Amino acid sequence: MLRSFIDVDPDSHFPIQNLPYGAFITDQGEIHLCTAIGDRVSDLFVLDEEGLFNGPELSGQMAFQDSSLNYFMSLGKAAWNEARSTLQSLLSADEPTLRDNEMLKDRVFFKQSEIQLVFPVEVGDYTDFYSSEQHARNVGAMFRDPENALLPNWKHLPVAYHGRASSIVMSGTDVHRPKGQILPDGGSSPKFSPTKRVDFELEVGFLAGPENTLGQPIPIDKAADHIFGLVLINDWSARDIQKWEYQPLGPFLAKNWATSVSPWVVTLQALEPFKTKAPRQDPSPLAYLNSDQRSAYDLQLDVHLKTAQMAQPYKICMSNYKNLYWSMEQQLAHHTVNGCNIRTGDLFGSGTISGDEKHSYGSMLELAWMGTDPIILPNGEERSYLEDGDEVIMSGFGQADGYRVGFGEVRGKVLPPYS
Repeated sequence: MLRSFIDVDPDSHFPIQNLPYGAFITDQGEIHLCTAIGDRVSDLFVLDEEGLFNGPELSGQMAFQDSSLNYFMSLGKAAWNEARSTLQSLLSADEPTLRDNEMLKDRVFFKQSEIQLVFPVEVGDYTDFYSSEQHARNVGAMFRDPENALLPNWKHLPVAYHGRASSIVMSGTDVHRPKGQILPDGGSSPKFSPTKRVDFELEVGFLAGPENTLGQPIPIDKAADHIFGLVLINDWSARDIQKWEYQPLGPFLAKNWATSVSPWVVTLQALEPFKTKAPRQDPSPLAYLNSDQRSAYDLQLDVHLKTAQMAQPYKICMSNYKNLYWSMEQQLAHHTVNGCNIRTGDLFGSGTISGDEKHSYGSMLELAWMGTDPIILPNGEERSYLEDGDEVIMSGFGQADGYRVGFGEVRGKVLPPYS
């Protein structure tokens, strides 16, 4: 098994088999792109400056001299594969180029605990899908008829709405409880107030690489060529605002106030060992959505909750990415089938990922079943929705023989509304 000269704990999310992409602020106040290895980051700007990305795809490109990954992401799979191969070679235990150069190592490696990470991608557009069948059934059962929980179109196309890129925030950013119009239970007219039903949504998102031309769809069998990597997402929601506003055009203010993302982008190449069979689809989708190349990944996804009164977080959800009915390839093919053009750095959320068992439901709405079955925490507190001071911590990883490939965490705390 490939090993690095950097010591990596077996439970670390960042072995040499992962090498996700991120960015950090240097002592000089500059933003440098980096990768994670164990508890360190390695500065890609310095490695690029030293001419170590010298293969045919990256030589002379200066792909890691920017403050974001967007240019590198636009170069496509051949460049991505070459960069990954170069990094795995440079960081391997058998390669002396970096291992034996103490001066270079001092410039390249930094402890993650001693640096400030920033999100490494400039996101221009954000679309959020609704691709977990169990989540859709749960929501349909709560708000409509349990016998007809899925709307007629749900199994024919990946449902989605357009989100707001400007309110995407990185892990560690606290969010304020939003205000909006809410229809009181039994009332006939809305009132304006802070939401009483702040919720999280456990999601995984993918980031677009090479663009397509306006008017030219991306075929499903080519979709993976346009997907750079994945991040964890907490798509914060205000359920009472959402209930009043969503008809007839869907979510708006209930969703656009904050979306938290993890700082590390995990590439599809790193996730290849965790590919698994995609779920059977019945009825068979239309031809432009029908492919044997649909991907599913066996990735454990956990949600912990820490209230202001708790010393340690408590796990309230354990789901899995393979619980999605619609795949990334289908999402992207459908998004562009009308000729819509994607741009490098665009973010596409999976929608809430819920499994069949209650402990795998990916939102408070489901876990507490719309407030009728509150979550009981170890200290005796109850939660139907999130309260001010509550912190949500999401993590995810794929487990292989002897190592795991993970995303780290995405976390955020709910603060009181602005006065």
